[in-house]
Amino acid sequence: MRRLPRALLLQLRLALLVAAGAPEVLVSAPRSLVWGPGLQAAVVLPVRYFYLQAVNSEGQNLTRSPPGETPFKVVVKSLSPKELVRIHVPKPLDRNDGTFLMRYRMYETVDEGLKIEVLYGDEHVAQSPYILKGPVYHEYCECPEDPQAWQKTLSCPTKEPQIAKDFASFPSINLQQMLKEVPKRFGDERGAIVHYTILNNHVYRRSLGKYTDFKMFSDEILLSLTRKVLLPDLEFYVNLGDWPLEHRKVNGTPSPIPIISWCGSLDSRDVVLPTYDITHSMLEAMRGVTNDLLSIQGNTGPSWINKTERAFFRGRDSREERLQLVQLSKENPQLLDAGITGYFFFQEKEKELGKAKLMGFFDFFKYKYQVNVDGTVAAYRYPYLMLGDSLVLKQDSPYYEHFYMALEPWKHYVPIKRNLSDLLEKVKWAKENDEEAKKIAKEGQLMARDLLQPHRLYCYYYQVLQKYAERQSSKPEVRDGMELVPQPEDSTTICQCHRKKPSREEL
Repeated sequence: MRRLPRALLLQLRLALLVAAGAPEVLVSAPRSLVWGPGLQAAVVLPVRYFYLQAVNSEGQNLTRSPPGETPFKVVVKSLSPKELVRIHVPKPLDRNDGTFLMRYRMYETVDEGLKIEVLYGDEHVAQSPYILKGPVYHEYCECPEDPQAWQKTLSCPTKEPQIAKDFASFPSINLQQMLKEVPKRFGDERGAIVHYTILNNHVYRRSLGKYTDFKMFSDEILLSLTRKVLLPDLEFYVNLGDWPLEHRKVNGTPSPIPIISWCGSLDSRDVVLPTYDITHSMLEAMRGVTNDLLSIQGNTGPSWINKTERAFFRGRDSREERLQLVQLSKENPQLLDAGITGYFFFQEKEKELGKAKLMGFFDFFKYKYQVNVDGTVAAYRYPYLMLGDSLVLKQDSPYYEHFYMALEPWKHYVPIKRNLSDLLEKVKWAKENDEEAKKIAKEGQLMARDLLQPHRLYCYYYQVLQKYAERQSSKPEVRDGMELVPQPEDSTTICQCHRKKPSREEL
């Protein structure tokens, strides 16, 4: 067999590179962009993170991953060789669109500071190395900051439309009225209410009702907040159950009272916080959980063109429409792959519909279209689906989470009727309009990436508590039966706070 001349081989290779769009995939380390909260010493988060946009030598942003193994890497170490600290730095998350997500988790505080090297091969990227002058505090260091400075450091939004809407019903909050009403209305044996008071940045609580085990989730985010920022004094009630509770009309008698919940609905007046699910995943990222708001972004399956062109669903039988999905799937397997993984509410249907095997969540994104159907309330998988790069087909629903108000149908997702009667029609539309479907999927993903950044969740929590405190008509108190919720106390929490703690008079 004759070998081709070397010159001809080079010409062929060049032609193949041009055909494959080689100018787009040749990374320029100096021209690439690096930014994000993880490059600021003052932004204290459980997992610190920042972003990288790969740019080519002509200054154009890459829109797909560079070929081969991801060549970017991050090295995080103490500025001082005398300070030996544990810092977990996993591989960068390739988001398959030319951008990367870099993460690191600190297990101790560094006094001198950190040096962060972002490398492409052996070459420094953008302005690397980045120097974070100390002290750089870890998650469990109790060192609260002045609220205005803290919000500025985190670049918290000045307005959150959902918060404004929630509090429009409550120009004034009567703590004495709530003290009388809440235990009677919601604190019976079936209750899932926790009564909190935050005083001098300490958290106190008492449980009202039998089903309050989920207070571990509200405890952990409140404690995390008080380690970072000086919270206002306030007294409030958190609903740990699935359903929103307050259904009184705004102008009715008696008037509604502000119960704080993880899920809202069109016929209720609860004040909504980010769900316990995404909050816990944020706090335990790179430690106790694998599916979190950051990790999902680097595990979105094959590229759009290589995804399976069917709609997909897996989940429990927590709503009848989910059973309808399985029936539709049986009748239309070319359009839909749906299965129930666990029966609890409709056990008699298991024999008829069958039970699907559990699948890892990241594997969902092998499919081009994701069906989001309510569970008992809003499906808490929705934020994770939006962070993937599949098109989300969202069931019309009276329930909502804290970020839904920013999302628009046909721009960020494709709406489907509550009874699913148009689901197959919408799947066919997506198949016939692939470019438009891809565009909607990307718009939804970009919006979710912005809204669901962990530091944005901290901002949201703080702003809800701040708005609530502003409306209190009397001073909050530590009530009978309340106990102090202590900060974690072990060797990993030891740190010296160098920040001058502001007094109440200074705020």
